Amino acid sequence: MISNIQAFGFDWDEGNREKCKKHGLSIKLVESFFKQKKILVAPDIKHSENEQRYLAIGRSQNKRPMVVVFTLRDFRIRPISARYMHKKEAEKYEKVYSEF
Repeated sequence: MISNIQAFGFDWDEGNREKCKKHGLSIKLVESFFKQKKILVAPDIKHSENEQRYLAIGRSQNKRPMVVVFTLRDFRIRPISARYMHKKEAEKYEKVYSEF
């Protein structure tokens, strides 16, 4: 797992803004998620056909478990989708990463 992302800002467009808003997350919340030290990042091999994608898991500022799918473009984080974890995902996250 990768735990440190070297990036200089974010790359937003209307599509990825709307996907995040659809799931109840603001741009500010997603950007603040990446500024935390306690997120886990791993390659998203299943969805990396055209470009390398990553999955980031951790807690939002309001302590809710969340997941962000993103790619890196020109050293900027380009969120593809962000959402709070579903109940079963959150339970698994708590069980596996509770000490993280």
